Amino acid sequence: MTTPTPPGLDLDRLRDRLGTGPLTAELISGGKSNLTYRLTDGKQRWVLRRPPLGHVLATAHDMAREHRVISALAGTAVPVPGVHLLCADEEVVGAPFYLMDEVAGTVYRTAEDAAGLGTERAHALSFRLIDVLAELHAVDPAAVGLADFGRPEGYLERQVSRWHRQFEGSRSREIPGLEELQQRLSEGVPASQRATIVHGDYRLDNTIAADDDTIAAVLDWEMATLGDPLADLGLMKVYWDIAGHLPGNPVAGAVSPELGFPPMAELVDRYAATTGLDVTPLPWYTAFAQYKLAVIAEGIHYRYIQGKTVGEGFAHLGAMVPPLVALALDTLTGKVAD
Repeated sequence: MTTPTPPGLDLDRLRDRLGTGPLTAELISGGKSNLTYRLTDGKQRWVLRRPPLGHVLATAHDMAREHRVISALAGTAVPVPGVHLLCADEEVVGAPFYLMDEVAGTVYRTAEDAAGLGTERAHALSFRLIDVLAELHAVDPAAVGLADFGRPEGYLERQVSRWHRQFEGSRSREIPGLEELQQRLSEGVPASQRATIVHGDYRLDNTIAADDDTIAAVLDWEMATLGDPLADLGLMKVYWDIAGHLPGNPVAGAVSPELGFPPMAELVDRYAATTGLDVTPLPWYTAFAQYKLAVIAEGIHYRYIQGKTVGEGFAHLGAMVPPLVALALDTLTGKVAD
C-alpha cells in the first residue's frame, strides 16, 4: 500500500534520510508562509518545517536561521520546542528542512478556538504572552551565541528598505496610497532604544498555550534577527487589534474584547514597566507592522494566483492589502487611536 504523501514532502526519501520505518505526515492548518507538518513513524512524533512551494522571496524562509535561533534559546526563559535534524539537502523533500519536537497544547487561531476561555483565563494568557515577549527582549544575544545573528545598527532603516523591495518583488497590481506610506515610513524612522533578539512575527497564534494558560512554546521564528524590540510590540498590537480594524480578516480572529481579552494598551503598559522602554513612538512601529503584514499578504496572494500555495485560507488574503495600507497611513497621521 502506498503511503499518502502531502504536498511538499517525499516520505520515502525522508524515511531513508531519517533511518526510520514508514512515515505518515499531515499538513498542519494555519501558517501562511513556511509549511509545517506533523510527522510520525508510529513510535516517535516530530514537526517538520520547510519553505513554501513556488515563488520564495529573497532572504525569507531560511531554515538554518530558524533552527539556529530556536536552538540558542533552549534553556532561557523563552519557551521553545526541542529541535533536531537540520537538513540542507534539497534532494530529500525538495527544500531544506528541520525537525523539532511536537509540543502539547492549544493554538488559539480563531474566535471558535478562544470562545471557551472566559475573561479570567484570557487575561492570564494575555499577560503571560506579553511577559514572554519581554523575556525574549531581555535575553543577551551574545550569551546564547547569537551576537552575529543580525546587524542592529540601522535595523529600522534596512527593514523599511527591505520590505519595500519585498513588496516590489511580489506586487502584481497597483495599491492606492502605497508610495505615500513608504515615503512617510522612510522619513519618520525613530531612533532605536535597544538592540535585542526580535521574533519578527510575534502574536498569539504563533505560540502554543499550555492547559494552565502559560505559553508552552513560541513558534515560527523564520523572521527572527537582532534589532529593535518595539518592532515586535508593534506587530503584536496589529494582530491584537486587527479583528476590530478588519472584521472577517483571514489572518487572526482569536483576540477580541468580546472573548475576554484585555485591550492592548494594558499589555503595552505591562511591557513598558517590565522592560523600561519608552513606548511613545509605538504608532510608527504599528504602522510599519501594518505595512509589513500587507507585504506578506501580497506575497502570498502572488503565490496563490500562480497556483503555488498549499493548504486553505489563501483566497481572500489579497483583499486585505489595500485596507492595510490605508490603515497604516491613518495610524501614522493619528486618525486611528493608538
